[in-house]
Amino acid sequence: MPHDPKKCLLDVIEACELIQEFTENVCYDEYTANALVSSATERQFEIIGEALNRIKRIDDELLLKISEAERIIAFRNVIAHGYDVVSDKVVWDVIRNKLPILHKECQDLFYD
Repeated sequence: MPHDPKKCLLDVIEACELIQEFTENVCYDEYTANALVSSATERQFEIIGEALNRIKRIDDELLLKISEAERIIAFRNVIAHGYDVVSDKVVWDVIRNKLPILHKECQDLFYD
């Protein structure tokens, strides 16, 4: 049974919101020192990447409306399969600079 692209968008939105919640009052040093926060955050990035990968398989045109979707999917793959090379600095940069854009784009598409 194929996945619903709207449900996948909702999964991305919810994962973005959880990451924002996990890291809201946390600085970089606290993030790197807290295995619970960093692990939970990385799990949500895995969900985001998988949801976008599902959208790619069922509605490629929708995926094209999401900035850097292919990079996000690749980022998920690094977190899931290259766990030993995940850079906290890269993850932190994505949280602070890329995640808000992704969240807004997916909300706009979901409510469109």
